Amino acid sequence: MGRALAAEPKLLLLDEPMAGMNVEEKGDMCRFILKVNDEIGTTMVLIEHDMGVVMDISDRIVVVGLWKKNCGSGSPDEIRANQDVIDAYLGVPH
Repeated sequence: MGRALAAEPKLLLLDEPMAGMNVEEKGDMCRFILKVNDEIGTTMVLIEHDMGVVMDISDRIVVVGLWKKNCGSGSPDEIRANQDVIDAYLGVPH
């Protein structure tokens, strides 16, 4: 992250930056990401499988499903209520 931020990017792609971290380390990384966004203004695109992290630090979320590019997009509250997202990730009764 330090090397990437040294270049003062306007956009930064983070591919699973919390992989392998424990809860405390994830909390530290989330605070760091939010601080960078707030103080420097760098927009970040985050690819992450930890939905708690995603919901806590994201302004806008795009969910990618196996069968279509955009399963849903919007605010965390909109994503939580999106039936396509629920069906894709929680399953549907048969």
